[in-house]
Order: sequence, then structure tokens, then C-alpha cells
Amino acid sequence: MLVVDADGCPWLYNRVWIPDPEEVWKSAEIAKDYRAGDRVLRLLLEDGTELDYPVDPGSLPPLRNPDILVGENDLTALSYLHEPAVLHNLRIRFAESKLIYTYSGIILVAMNPYKQLPIYGDAIIHAYSGQNMGDMDPHIFAVAEEAYKQMARNNRNQSIIVSGESGAGKTVSARYAMRYFATVSKSSSNAHVEDKVLASNPITEAVGNAKTTRNDNSSRFGKYTEISFDERSQIIGANMRTYLLEKSRVVFQAENERNYHIFYQLCACAQQPEFEHLKLRSAEEFNYTRMGGNTVIEGVNDRADMVETQKTFTLLGFKEDFQMDVFKILAAILHLGNVQVTTVSNERSSVNEDDSHLKVFCELLGLETGKVAQWLCNRKIVTASETVVKPMTRPQAINARDALAKKIYAHLFDFIIERINQALHFSGKQHTFIGVLDIYGFETFDVNSFEQFCINYANEKLQQQFNLHVFKLEQEEYMKEDIPWTLIDFYDNQPVIDLIEAKMGILELLDEECLLPHGTDENWLQKLYNNFVNKNSLFEKPRMSNTSFIIQHFADKVEYQCEGFLEKNRDTVYDMLVEILRASKFHLCATFFQETPVVSSPFGAMITVKSAKQVIKPNSKHFRTTVGSKFRSSLSLLMETLNATTPHYVRCIKPNDCKLPFEFDSKRIVQQLRACGVLETIRISAQSYPSRWTYIEFYSRYGILMTQQELSLGDKKEVCKIALHRFIQDSNQYQFGRTKIFFRAGQVAYLEKLRLDKLRQSCIVIQKHVRGWLQRRKFLQERQAAMTIQQYFRGQQTVRKAITATALKEAWAAIILQKHCRGYLVRNLYQLIRVATITIQAYTRGFLARRQYRKLLQEHKAVILQKYARAWLARRRFQNIRRFVLNIQLTYRVQRLQKKLEDQSRENHGLVEKLTSLAALRAGDLEKIQKLEAELERAATHRHSYEEKGRRYRDTVEERLSKLQKHNAELELQKDQAELTLQEKTEELKEQMDKLTRQLFDDVQKEEQQRLLLEKSFELKTQAYEKQIASLREEIKALKDERTQLHHQLEEGRLTSDSLKGEVARLTKQAKTISEFEKEIELLQAQKIDVEKHVQSQKREMRDRMSEVTKQLLESYDIEDVRSRLSVEDLEHLNEDGELWFAYEGLKKATRVLESHFQSQKDCYEKEIEGLNFKVVHLSQEINHLQKLFREETGINESIRHEVTRLTSENMMIPDFKQQISELERQKQDLESRLKEQTEKMEGKPEESFSHLSQARDGEGVWSKAVEIKGNEGPIDKIQELQEASEFLEKQPEAEEEAKHILQQEASQLSLENRDLEEELDMKDRVIKKLQDQVKTLTKTIEKANEVHLPSGPKEYLGMLEYKKEDEAKIIQNLILDLKPRGVVVNMIPGLPAHILFMCVRYADSLNDADMLKSLMNSAINGIKHVVKEHLEDLEMLSFWLSNTCHFLNCLKQYSGEEEFMKYNSPQQNKNCLNNFDLTEYRQILSDVAIRIYYQFIIVMENNIQPIIVPGMLEYESLQGISGLKPTGFRKRSSSIDDTDAYTMTSVLQQLSYFYTTMCQNGLDPELVRQVVKQLFYLIGAVTLNSLLLRKDMCSCRKGMQIRCNISYLEEWLKDKNLQNSSAKETLEPLSQAAWLLQVKKTTDSDAKEISECCTCLSAVQIIKILNSYTPIDDFEKRVAPSFVRKVQALLNNRGDSSQLMLDTKYLFQVTFPFTASPHALEMTQIPSSFKLGFLRRL
Repeated sequence: MLVVDADGCPWLYNRVWIPDPEEVWKSAEIAKDYRAGDRVLRLLLEDGTELDYPVDPGSLPPLRNPDILVGENDLTALSYLHEPAVLHNLRIRFAESKLIYTYSGIILVAMNPYKQLPIYGDAIIHAYSGQNMGDMDPHIFAVAEEAYKQMARNNRNQSIIVSGESGAGKTVSARYAMRYFATVSKSSSNAHVEDKVLASNPITEAVGNAKTTRNDNSSRFGKYTEISFDERSQIIGANMRTYLLEKSRVVFQAENERNYHIFYQLCACAQQPEFEHLKLRSAEEFNYTRMGGNTVIEGVNDRADMVETQKTFTLLGFKEDFQMDVFKILAAILHLGNVQVTTVSNERSSVNEDDSHLKVFCELLGLETGKVAQWLCNRKIVTASETVVKPMTRPQAINARDALAKKIYAHLFDFIIERINQALHFSGKQHTFIGVLDIYGFETFDVNSFEQFCINYANEKLQQQFNLHVFKLEQEEYMKEDIPWTLIDFYDNQPVIDLIEAKMGILELLDEECLLPHGTDENWLQKLYNNFVNKNSLFEKPRMSNTSFIIQHFADKVEYQCEGFLEKNRDTVYDMLVEILRASKFHLCATFFQETPVVSSPFGAMITVKSAKQVIKPNSKHFRTTVGSKFRSSLSLLMETLNATTPHYVRCIKPNDCKLPFEFDSKRIVQQLRACGVLETIRISAQSYPSRWTYIEFYSRYGILMTQQELSLGDKKEVCKIALHRFIQDSNQYQFGRTKIFFRAGQVAYLEKLRLDKLRQSCIVIQKHVRGWLQRRKFLQERQAAMTIQQYFRGQQTVRKAITATALKEAWAAIILQKHCRGYLVRNLYQLIRVATITIQAYTRGFLARRQYRKLLQEHKAVILQKYARAWLARRRFQNIRRFVLNIQLTYRVQRLQKKLEDQSRENHGLVEKLTSLAALRAGDLEKIQKLEAELERAATHRHSYEEKGRRYRDTVEERLSKLQKHNAELELQKDQAELTLQEKTEELKEQMDKLTRQLFDDVQKEEQQRLLLEKSFELKTQAYEKQIASLREEIKALKDERTQLHHQLEEGRLTSDSLKGEVARLTKQAKTISEFEKEIELLQAQKIDVEKHVQSQKREMRDRMSEVTKQLLESYDIEDVRSRLSVEDLEHLNEDGELWFAYEGLKKATRVLESHFQSQKDCYEKEIEGLNFKVVHLSQEINHLQKLFREETGINESIRHEVTRLTSENMMIPDFKQQISELERQKQDLESRLKEQTEKMEGKPEESFSHLSQARDGEGVWSKAVEIKGNEGPIDKIQELQEASEFLEKQPEAEEEAKHILQQEASQLSLENRDLEEELDMKDRVIKKLQDQVKTLTKTIEKANEVHLPSGPKEYLGMLEYKKEDEAKIIQNLILDLKPRGVVVNMIPGLPAHILFMCVRYADSLNDADMLKSLMNSAINGIKHVVKEHLEDLEMLSFWLSNTCHFLNCLKQYSGEEEFMKYNSPQQNKNCLNNFDLTEYRQILSDVAIRIYYQFIIVMENNIQPIIVPGMLEYESLQGISGLKPTGFRKRSSSIDDTDAYTMTSVLQQLSYFYTTMCQNGLDPELVRQVVKQLFYLIGAVTLNSLLLRKDMCSCRKGMQIRCNISYLEEWLKDKNLQNSSAKETLEPLSQAAWLLQVKKTTDSDAKEISECCTCLSAVQIIKILNSYTPIDDFEKRVAPSFVRKVQALLNNRGDSSQLMLDTKYLFQVTFPFTASPHALEMTQIPSSFKLGFLRRL
């Protein structure tokens, strides 16, 4: 059915809106076609009744939007923009979808839900942070983010204007906006400015908010909070301005209302000790708090609120004294309200001075009771001639008392605001600011007074600013898109503003009347009547009243009662009361009423006050500023501030007056929509082009309507233009902008109708074909079945008719005849075919045999030719190779011999030096030993005499031993006696010394000179010993210990003498080999005295061990004094004479020591000589080992050489082959020369076999290498063959053509690969260069190693690294601080730095050096912390050191010696365990460090992947052709951009793969990798689900399919990386269930039960949110019915899950570091040269 309106616009939907007295608007369906000119429209209402609705052809009922456009986030996205469409959209969102926020162009409409909603947590704040305004669901946080973003981006001040009537939620909205700024812009300082800014709210609410009939926490003042930011967009302070405090509430409250909260909080704490001096009682006992009837708010604890208020006072820096001063004034106001005024006469009243409340009031404020009582009932009138005191009536006195109370409270309120601003004051320069204006909305009541007049005046100014801003934005949008600008008619309320504030306006007339002494409200009202009635259309006089007037505001007509206008505008307090308060002893009260108070302007000093119109002010100095003039000035300041900023609008709507949650009262809402300017925005938008879609959105949405020819065009913008011209013939209904298409009202609905018709038609065609196919298949099946039945039936029928005896016999006979006839014919045919076949086969086989023979003959001849050719080629090749190998061998051997000679010369030189030094040392030893051997030889020849001498000597030794034992006993006795008295000990020591002296003299008789010297020195030093005898007390114990040592040494001496004979025999055998020994022996026999001197010198050498005893004895005395008296020679003689027997024993021991030393030196020299003899063997062995290493390196580069050879073979010219061959030969010679240099410097290893040694000596190693290179299918073999072929071509011209033919075939086969291989060749060249650099580095390392240590034989490594303590800093610097993971981790065992560190730890442990070990561990841990701190955002560095920290920790566990860790070790690894120290404490420290690195690693990965998650997982459409988004034409602040470069699901997978590859390359433990992946998958699921919950446009069935597809990609990625058991898949379960919930059927009770049972990972809040947000993409889908949502909610009520809507994206799973034993043997660990740790030596 087609309906056309008066403008010729087609009515595409047969539903309209008609007015309704109850619901304001109700929907109806057109039941009969409408034709132009009809006066009646037949409608069918929703309840089924029909209605003949009278219509005017000029104004038809407004059309209803299609259901697909209902519930939009932005009201301006509706196709039909009018009041019923807006109202219906808000009802669907608020009442059904439970969404309280909706955009209306630049306005955020916020409806008060009267219920706590879980949409304001920190997770929500972080979700909206950084997002564009149109990308997420409407929210107060989105507006705050837009303001913050524009401020930071454009460096322009912003304002958020929050308005609405009382109870609409203005204060809460402003509070949430400020909380958002405080959260996203936390300052780096410790001042906690954000907390102070937020703390100001509870204080201002306590002193400025009160309970009204409409709101329990109604703000009774306007507030503009200016939050200041620095250049880094961080909060540095704030400033607050207030407007029009409702002072009358202090002294009067209507029924069911309360005074300001602070009074009730104070009364609730009256009984507390700190408030007893205020003498307060309950709120029911004070006049100013009980007028409303009910002093308690349900659900509010005034005492707890008082505690909170005091806390915020303290947080802002207000001390308790200041708080008590404020509470004093508040208590005084309450007591003032209870002061009783009694009537004395008709014109006189009085106040009793004994009034208890009056006394308390005066006591608290420091006033004189008499004066206060007097002037509360009297007033002073000053005239020109006299001063008159006039008494007041009781009503006048009460008014004076109340005026005083209001004045005091107003001053207190301003003072508190001033102090809050001081607390929020900041030092430094403000860069930008964001202002949050929380101001009253348009108000109209049954009785409207001065307050409502000022409120509505302020809203008129705000509405004017709003209209101009909207108009400006429209103009900017049109200019940006190059759309012709046409003037739009919008409502301008300047006439109303002029009526109020212009010259001789309402406010000026009111101020003029206030100046008159006898001015009254009636006189002022009469002036208004005279000036404006019938002269200004916006001013009216009520018909039935002479005490009121009506003003036509932008929202509605308001009738104001003139009673009280003058009194409230004057706001006067009598002068005498002010004088009394000014003289108050209470400093704060006196400050309030000073004549020239220092006022801290709350409006700031940067703004110049200027009225909208010039106002003439009286010049009288007695002129007092009225409330109206003050308000007008502050309002002008506010408007200038707002005009200098970018405004953002929040309109709060009160859905019902009963405060019921999610109850939608259409009448009240429409009234507020009209008053707050939302409908005006809609009207301005509807006049132009309200629907605006980008070309991409239009193409995506309506591509189904485009033809194939149109779609074939490449430019999407041009396609949209061509298609739109075809869709809509009237070009005036749309405009093409630069990035958007602009549509007039109704055109989007028309396009949706075309699209829906197309889809329906397509569905019908699909259904037609499917149903036809089904019917045809069914028909064919039935037809086939019928034919089968018919076949069998007819066959049976025919058989029955034809079967008779004669027929059967004839049939049988016919069959027999047919059989024989057919057999005869077939046999004849077979014989004929067989003969022909045999003939053909004979000829064919003969032909084939002859051809095969000829072929074999040719092949045989060819083989003979090839044999000779190949033999010649083989001989040539062999000769070339032999010549080549001989040259190489010659060169190699010459170089090797030269190198060997140089090395041997260097080694011989070193050995000569060593032998020289050792010979020098050995010369003395040999001399001594030779003399001893001579003596021993003499003793051998004269054995008998020697034995006798030995016996005598033995007797002498025994005698000396007995003497020494006796001497020791005396010393012990002396020790015991010395403890009794000092004198006795001194005498005993004298006697002992005398005995010792006599014994020494007897022993020295054989050596007269030494004995005389000893006697002299002993006599000279006897007195010195006597003087120092007192110090011997401390040394007695040391002497006893030394005696024990002497005992042991004597025993060793006995053993030495017993073994002397065997040693003599050995020395005799050695002496026989040296002829010189015999001469020395004869010389020693002749010179006995010299032998004795020689023996004495040996004794001196051995006495060095015993000299410590004497030195200790001497040190026990006064060292300086003793040494000053005893010379060194004297000490030696003393030692000599006193220890002569011990010296003899030492001589024997020295003989043994020298003999063993000689033997060890001899063995060492023999080993060294042996090592020199076998050095060539070891070097040859290392040659083969290096050859093996080189072959391994050649194997690594085999592919490179293969590519080079293949490219070489492609060249068709022989000179090119030769050039390549010569080049490769030269490279090979260079490599072999390097090999020789490395071989000569390489250390030997014990495991190398000696078979290679012989081959190296004979040169066969080089030959075998050449043969091996020849045998490989590598590049050298091919090059040699090509070389031989070229030489053969030169000598055999007759084979040139054939060879060229072969080469051309090979070149043609490889020509296709040439282009690709050129690129690979470049890459391989770079790799070759890199390998050559590595060879050079290896060569240098080997040289350094040879310089450091030259092994004498094969070694077994212990898995330790020797280092010096001074090298510790270099280890940490090179191994930790300067180590770069990139390029190092390639071809490196996992955790190599950790293993190197542990090998150093093992070395320190083996030395049992606790300080060294502790220093190394602390330095390593601090180094790891430092490098992590320096690279907090470097993913690879964090991964690298997390891996190495874990490996280091595992090494400490693996080699700790604990059984639980050792069971994983090999026997060799168990030998490497730590022996001396327990590093459990350091393991705990390392574990803590690893945890810190792990969490920082997670944070960096989350920061990298988080921006990709939502575009890839939610916005990207993995299933092409199934669009999960519906272009809604949002009027976004930022222009739409083609998302061709946006992130996709592939981006998410690539980022995950990058993380995984990085972790694997750095050797991270697989279990730790699984934990990381689990954490990342949780983040992906949480971020995606949170965004889904906050984006209503994403909640559709198709989007659920897209999400499920993306989840399957993630699961496939897990499977591909073998991470299925990482529990990562389980973290995606909430998201998976949310996707399933979007796709599942949501209609019946069974569906509700299934949802409640299956969605176990989603909370009830999340399930209800998804159901309420479900948005159909097409008309084929249906919204979720509210009844179904209630059913699901009832089933979920029993759940005890969390009430949080959002998942915590900051949640981190607990990490565990698994123990994994390292399979790498420490002794096999090699240190790469890139580590620069050449100073470490493997042990």
C-alpha cells in the first residue's frame, strides 16, 4: 500500500503516530488507502479497534520508523525525526533494553534509572578510555573521554554542561565525569590532587544538597568546577564557582522536605564527646530541621555521612580546629531558629534574655546576649536629622531572625567554597582546563517564585548558547563536506532574555523597586503590567489573578507569583544585627561581616564581567547589590567562560515522579525533552539532512540493491552516486559530500524498504527454487516407485498370460537351436580373429625384435665409445686432481712445516728459558744432592764405620730426646708454678734457661766458633730475657702446643731415618750415571769440615719450618725491645744451638724432600721432553679434528655452494665455466689455507683417534678430503666435470656439437630457476661473508686460547669456568648488561648465559670462597634487575632474561645436591653438584626476580596486543558475505575513515605467533609458554567480551557467528602450536558462550531454561545485558521480548555469582616456574666469541 503526503513524499510504512492524552503518542496502522484530499484516515489501533482519524491534508500524522531503526544509540540516526519517534526510541532503550544513555546529536540524554547499575567501575572507565565517541554505547564516560581527548589534542579548554530538573541525576552525572578525569589523568606526583578534587564533592553536597519532594539529594545551588591540567594532560588543581544558593531552605522547608544535610549529620552526632559543647539535640527539636515533618531519609545514615564529611575535610587539609569552627556556626544557626519571640503588643515584640537557645547562640558566636535580644525585636532607622529605634512586630522579628540565619549560612557556604578552592589551588601555570557545570534545569511548579525565575533565566541563557553551538556545528559539517549551506530557521530566545535583563527589563525594574523605601511587590508588578502587557508578546497577565505574571520561555509558559520577590532580591539584614556580629569574639563570625572583607572571587580573575545589555547603576554609595544583579553578573561570567570553551552537553531526564526503577512516564519525559532542548536539536537536524552515512557504510548496506554493472566499477564512491540516482529520482532528497551522503528525513526508511523488498523477493526466489526442487525430487521418487511397481505388475501379468505347455516346449526348442547356432557362429568368428591376431603378432614381434637389436647394437657401440671417452676423461680428471692435490699437499705441508718450525722454535725458546731457569734452580739442588750422594757413597764404602757413627749418632739423638722431654716437663712445671706467683715462675724460668744454655754450650763444642758466638749472645741477652720474663706467662700455652708439634716431627724423623737406606740406594743408582758425582765424593772425603758445613747449611734450610716457633716465642715478648737487643745472626745461632738435634732430623727430612723434588723435576722434564717429541703428533691430530670441524661447516654451507654451482651451470659459455672454476678454486685454497692456520693453533682433545695422525703425516688426509669432496653431489664435483668437459672439447673437436647439445639442454632446464636464484645468491653471499667473519673470529679466539694455555696432553673438562675476582665486573658487563638477544640466540643452546654464570658459581664453590660466591651471585642478580629496568618495554629483552633467569634458577636446583632434583641428572651431572654452599636463599631471590620479569613481560605483551583485539576479534568480519554490522549513520565527532588498513583477525594471530616465536627462540620453558598463552587468551576474551557488552550495535546473531569463527581461528592456532593443554581455550569460554547466546533462539520457556543452564561462565548481569542489548540487523530478526528477559532473570536469581558487568582485564593468573633439568652437560659448554669472555678459562 502506498500513501503520499501533501508534499508528495511517499508513505512507505503503513504505521503512524497519533496524539494520545495518556501516552502522549500512540501507534496505529493504516487500514485503508489514503488519497490526496481525504479528510478521514481509517486507522487500526494496536488493541484491534478501528478509528476514523480526521486529518488535514496539510499536516498528516507523523510516520513511524521501521523497526530496524528503533532503539538506535543516536536519535538523529532515525529516518523520521519528530517527537513521537524520539519518545518511542527512548522508551525502547530505557524500559526494554535497560539503557539509560542515548545520544541526540551532540547531546547525551541521561535518564535516571533510580537503581544502582554496574556500569561505572574502573574497568568501564578503562574500556572507554581512548575510544571514539561513536564506537561505544552512549555513556557519560564517552562524553568525558571526548572532552579530555579534544583538550589534549587541540589544547583547547572544554566544558561539560550537565542540566536537568531536580531528581534527574545531575549531581551524580557530574560526579562520574569528574571521577573519569581523575582516573584517566592521574598525576605522577604524590600530592593526590585527583583525590582532593573528588573529595570536594561530599563536602559541597553536605552543605549545599537537601531532600526535596523530587529528590533525596537535590543540589540547591549551581556549581561550575574547573579542573586544571598541565601540559601532560594531568590534573594539577581545580577551582569551584557556585551560583544562587537556596538560602530560604535554611529557615523554611515544605512538607516532606529537609534542610541541608549537614544539619542532620550534626544532630545525629550530638551525643558524641567532641560535639557536647555545641549543646545540640535531635533534629526533631529544632525548628529549622523539623518543618518538613520527616527528618530521616530512608536508606541514609546521617551519622555515617558525618564521619565521611569529616574525613573529606581532613583529606583536603582542614584541621580539626577549622572543622569545629564550622560546626559551631552551624549549631548556632540551629539554636537561633529556636529563639522564641513573644508578642508584647500589636506593634511590639520581645525576646527573653534568659532564653536558653539565645544564650547558647551568643556563647557559640561570642556575642552579648542583651544586645542580640534587643535588636532582634527592634530596628534602627537613620534619617537626615535623627536616628529612630522602631520596635518590630512578632512576624517582623521572626523575619529578622530568619534573615540573620540565612545571612550567616550564606557567608559560611561561601567561606567553605573559598577554603576548598584554596586546598585545590596549584602552583604553576595552568595549561588547559575542563569545566563541569552542574546547574538546575528549567523548572515550573504550581507556585513559582523568585528562585524559579532566576533558574529559568539562567536556562534561557544556556539554551541560547546551546542553539548557537548546534547551529555552528551544522554549518561546520556542511562546509567540511562541501554541501551548499542553506539558512536553517531555529528558535532564537533573545527576545525573552531582553525581556528579563535589558534596560527597563524585569530585573532592572525589580532593582529599582528595591531601592524605594516603601517599595512593594504589588507596585513592582503594576510596573510590569504597564510596561509589557499588550506590548511584548512574551509577557502576559493572568485573567484571574492580579498577583502574578506569565512569561513565555523557550520550553513553556510559566506563571510567577510576585509575593516575596522584593524581599528575596534585597536579602537584607538589619544594620544593628550586622554590627553585633561584626564585633563578635569568634574570629570566623566577625570575619564574615567585615565592611571590606577580602573576598576571594570564585569566578576567577581572567574573565571580564560584562552584562548582556547596558544597565544604569545608581551612584549612591549606600546602594547594595541585589541578589538579581549578583546572579546576572555571575551568569555573564559563566557564559563568557562557556563561549571560550568547547561545550559538551548532558541532559538529565527524570523518567517518573515516583522514583520507580526503569518506569517510563511519557508525559513527564516529553515535558523535560521540550525543556532541555533535545527536541530543538531534533527539529534543527530534521530541517536539513538528518541522516548522514559514509560511502563505505552505504555501499556495505545497500550493495544488495546494486546491479552487476554498477558493482563492477572500481570506485565505491562513484558506485554509490550512480546507484543512489537510480534509487531516488528526486535529487533534492540527498546530497553528496566529500566523505558522507546526506539524506533528508524519510529517505533512509525508503532505502530500507527497497532493501527489505529485495531481500524478501530474493527469499521468495530461493524458497521457490528450494520448494520446487524438493517437490521435483519427491515427484521423481514417487514416479520411479510407481514405474517399478508397474514393471513388476505388468511382467507378472504377461508371464501369466504367456505360460502354456506348447509355448514352453517351443520356447525350449528355440533356445536349444539358438544356442547351437550362436555357438557355431562365435567359433567361426573366433578362429578367424585368432589367425589374424597370430599373424599380426608375428610380424609385430619380428619388427620389434629387429628394432631392439639395432638399438642394442647402437648402444653397445656407444658404450664402447663412451668407455674410451670416459676412461680418457677419468684419466684426465685423475691427473688434474692428482696434480691439484699434490699442489695442495705441497703447499699445505710447506706451510704446516713452516708453521710447525715457527711454533717449535717459539716453544723451544720458551722451553729453553724454562729449562734455563729450572736448571739454575736445579743446579743448586744438584750440588746439594751430589754432596749428599758423595757422603752417602762414602758411607757405602765404609759401611762399618758409618754404622758405628750412626749408632753413636742415634744414641746422641736419644740423649737429646730425653733432654728435650725433660725440658718439656720442666716447662710444664714452670707453667703450673707460674700461675701461683710471678717471682717463682721467673726463678724457675731462669734455672731452665741456665740448663738450656749449658746444653747448648755442650752441643756447640764440635763447632767452636759458633759455640763462642752463642755464649756471648746468650750472656749479653740474659738480662734482657730476665726483664721480659713477665711476658712468658702468655706464651706458656703456645710452648706446650709447640712441644706437641715437635713430638710429631720427631716421629716423622724416625720414619725418615728408617727410609733413609732405601733412598740412599736409589740415589746411589742415579749417582752412578754421572761421572762428576765421583769426583765430588772424593773431594768430600778429603774435606770433612766442608761436608759438616754443607750439612749445617742443609739443616738451616730445614730449620725454616721450626723458625716459626722461635719467632712466636719472640713475638710473645716485647718485639721491638727484643729485636733491638738481638741481631738476626744471634737469633739464628740461638735457634741453631737450641734446636741442634731437631736440625739433624730436619736434615734427614730435607734429604728426602730434595730427593722427591729432584725425582719430580726429573719426571716433569721427561714428560716435557716426551711432550715435545709428540707435539707433531698432537698437532697432526688437531689438523684432522679441525678438518672434521671444517667439513661440518662445509656441510652447513652445502646449500649455499649448491646454489652457486647451479647458477654456474646455467652459463653456456666455456670461458664462464673456467672463470667460475678458477674463482672457486681460489676460494677453496683460501679456505684451506685458513684451515691450516687454524689447525696449527688448535688445542688437542683426548677423544680424537690416532688413525688421522698417520693420514696427516702422509698427506693422505688432504687426499681423502679431496676424494670426499669429489664424491659429494655438491658444487665442486659439478665444477670439475664441467672443467673436464671444457678441456675435452678443446682437444676433441668432433665431440663439440654433442657436448654443446648436452650443455644447452641442461641450461634450458635450469634457465627457469635463474631469476629466483639470483636473489638467493645475493643472500647466500651475505651468509658466506658472515661465515667468513665467524672463521676469522674463531681463528682469533684459537690464537688467544693458545697464548693463554698450551696443553701438554689431552684434557677432561670439569664444567667450571676459572675467573679472577677482578674480572667479575667484566663478566656481568659482557654477559648481562651489554648482551643483546637479537642475533645471539640463533644456534645457541637455551639459557647459555645462565649456564655460563652457573659454571662461574661452581668455580667459586670449588674454591670454598664464600665472599667470592656471594659477590658473584649478588652482582648477577643486580645486573639482571638493572638490564630489565633499562628495557621495561623491550619484549625480546624481557623474554630473553626471563628464560635465562629460569634456567639459572633450574641450574641452582639441579646441581644443589638435593635428591628431588638430582633424580633427573645423569651420573656426570651429579658429579657437578655444588659441594660447599647452600644457595637456597638465592634461589628464592631469583624466583622473585623471575616473577617480576614475568609480570612485566605480560604487561608489555598486553599493551602490544590490546589495540588489536577489538578490531580483530569484534569488528573484523571473518565470514565474508555475512555482515554483522548495521550502518546506523552515527553523527560521530570524528569523520569516518576507510578501514582498509584496520586490524584483522590475521593481525591478532600474527601478533600471537610473534610472541610465541620470541619465547621459543629465547628458550622459554614450554610450561611457562603455556601460562603466558593462557594469560593472553584470557585478555583477548575479556577485552572482546567487555567491548561487546558496551556496544549494542555488536549484539546481533551475525556478529555472534563472526565471533565464533574468530574463536575457532584461535583454537586452530593453539592446535598448530601444540598448546591445547595450556587451558587457554577455557579462558575463552565466557566469550564463546556470549557468541552462542547471540545466535540461540530466544522465544520460548525452554529457550530461557537452556540459556540459564548453558551460560555458566557468564554472570546473570552479563546475560541480561546481552539480551537487553540484542539488536536485529534486518527485519527478519526479532528483538528479545521483555517478558523473555524477565523469565531468564527469574531463572538466574538463584545464582550467587558476581554482580560485576565487566571482566577484570588486569587480572593476572598466578605463575609457577616448573623445574626442568637441563640436558646439556656443563663440561661440553662452549662460549661464543660474541660474548667477549675470552678471559674465562675452562677447567
